[in-house]
Amino acid sequence: MTVHPFHDVSAGDHAPEVVNTIVEIGRGGTIKYELDKATGLLRMDRVLYSAVHFPANYGFIPQSWGEDDDPLDILILCQFAVQPLTLMEAKPIGMLTMDDQGKADHKIIAVATADPEYSGFDCIDQLPPHRLRTVQRFFLDYKQLEGVEVDVRDMQSVEVAHRIIAEACQRYRRKRV
Repeated sequence: MTVHPFHDVSAGDHAPEVVNTIVEIGRGGTIKYELDKATGLLRMDRVLYSAVHFPANYGFIPQSWGEDDDPLDILILCQFAVQPLTLMEAKPIGMLTMDDQGKADHKIIAVATADPEYSGFDCIDQLPPHRLRTVQRFFLDYKQLEGVEVDVRDMQSVEVAHRIIAEACQRYRRKRV
């Protein structure tokens, strides 16, 4: 039986407070993989042009549809890199929004519920300030050598992240009907 990671895995029974995620890129990765929505496979999008690496495990929330016409992006803070296509439970603690080529591109910031070092964080303000600056700086820099301008906004609260997740899940359900 073939399972499509976007359509056949739910956002989770406790979404938006705790969500299922599918990892596309492990922490420290320098290759940008994207879900191929038609097949459910990971497609190599590109090698990052800048001398940066993903500061957290990066993926998407299944059965969600962001304002950028893709599954809702999520960064999952965890001590270690997680293999691509791993199903992982995460607790959203905040959000970063960027404007990427004229579209709002939300990045949910979450912690791995199975990682004791991070699972105790409940809101983004509890993270060390340097961790937050590292995440913001990554998104400012990672497309710069491609000649793509992005506008990275301030971090937002867990309540805003929950609202964006709920809206993205509703948007997915409307599109699938």
